[in-house]
Amino acid sequence: MNEINIIETIERYINNEMNPEEKQAFEILRKSNAEIDQMVVEHTLLLQRMKRYGERNKLRTTLQKIHNTLVAQGKIENGQKKGKLVYLFHRYKRVAAIAAVIAGVTTIGVFALVNTISPKSDHSQLTSLSRDIQHLKEKQNVQGNEVNKLKTKFAKPNYPFKAGGSGFLIDRNGYLITNAHIIRNSTNIVVINNKGEQYNAVVAKVFPDKDLAILKIDDSSFKSMPNLPYGIRKTEADVAEPIYTLGYPRNEIVYSEGYLSAKTGFNGDTLSCQLGIAANRGNSGGPVFNHLGEIVGIISTKEMEAEGVAFAIQSKYIYSAIEDLKQDTTYKKVKLTKNSSVKGMDRKDQVKKIQDFVFMVKAG
Repeated sequence: MNEINIIETIERYINNEMNPEEKQAFEILRKSNAEIDQMVVEHTLLLQRMKRYGERNKLRTTLQKIHNTLVAQGKIENGQKKGKLVYLFHRYKRVAAIAAVIAGVTTIGVFALVNTISPKSDHSQLTSLSRDIQHLKEKQNVQGNEVNKLKTKFAKPNYPFKAGGSGFLIDRNGYLITNAHIIRNSTNIVVINNKGEQYNAVVAKVFPDKDLAILKIDDSSFKSMPNLPYGIRKTEADVAEPIYTLGYPRNEIVYSEGYLSAKTGFNGDTLSCQLGIAANRGNSGGPVFNHLGEIVGIISTKEMEAEGVAFAIQSKYIYSAIEDLKQDTTYKKVKLTKNSSVKGMDRKDQVKKIQDFVFMVKAG
């Protein structure tokens, strides 16, 4: 298949013009060929940008037609006059008013769309996947479970949390890892398991250059967990390797699956790898597993202009973070698990074993 045919095939796939058999065959090819997958991502971005360019040109043409109509009706003048700034204001004030209305409607629509998928302060092509929960009116026990209320003798303080995401245990004694951007500038942190049990946590160490943070559960109601069922992989995962993740884009644990599409991240970033997976705000900090139940990464960001493209910090950087942490003798007993005890289990049974070790993280 030459390059022209490949591009035509990709466009048919993006425009949903394939029949079910063709689409299934192409998706298998995409999973097995990282170069084709990358071409799909890049071509999707190109088509989206071309569409926006066309829309801007259409708006410019519409405004020019309005201007010409107003000139023909004598409502504005087309001649050059003295006092250029004042003249231009009077000349175009009606056009500007019309343009402002059009731009206002367009801006509201675009803002509503962008606001649902990215933080307001992020103007890059990547968006973090932390949840903005500043205005959520929910109880700190996200399950609202009456049984768990009875288990808790005293109510937890109702802190004004502003951000949230996911995290997972790296040591059975209450040490978790998550993304640094989730807990940035926070003084109060809680973690919540899939049963709705909430625990206070503190920051052990932050690694801004890796976007990693290690938390320690600091709560008298927390009891040490059984041995972790998953291992943390020291080497890179392979392209086309099937992967899955567990996290909290909602107030309950959510499973997503996909594959590793590139060994590097955005623009060749060697800290991360690229995933072909559906990821939403709240997935930040969640673990990425391979079929053996080994952690191969930590979900961190997603491509703003392409669906199904996310990036994960490679798991090997967890080891360097822990080595750095253990320079403080307070944490010298922290130990990572290298071997997975769920190896050989089917996916459903793996998830049942693992889900108790993945937490929602709230920070404020």
